Amino acid sequence: MPEPRPTSSGPGRVLVAVYAIFALSATARALVQIVGRFSEAPVAYLLSLLAGVVYILATVGLAGRGPAYRRLAWAAVGFELVGVLVVGTLTVLDAGDFPDDTVWSFYGRGYGFIPLVLPFVGLWWLRRTRVPGP
Repeated sequence: MPEPRPTSSGPGRVLVAVYAIFALSATARALVQIVGRFSEAPVAYLLSLLAGVVYILATVGLAGRGPAYRRLAWAAVGFELVGVLVVGTLTVLDAGDFPDDTVWSFYGRGYGFIPLVLPFVGLWWLRRTRVPGP
């Protein structure tokens, strides 16, 4: 049975780099917010930290080789898609519940909507690099 193409090869390197940048920026931002202003918007800051952890897991999954890394990437990127759609929709419907933005607020508006586009690109790349069927 042929091996799947590594997700970190070719254009996948750019995808891994973008995920790594988001992992660093989302996690750092959330930690600064949690340490300095947690009481102002605890749900928003914890959601941003969750997003950062998801980006870390997606980065590791996409950069790694082998079926376990691939499963991790599928799970993290799939969770990311659900997260950005759910949080984005909740913030559009009732922004008052989120006194401060999260990474996924308004579908990632504060990050140029990249958080909305990124999981679609990630899932497309995982599908494109899979083992071809019979």
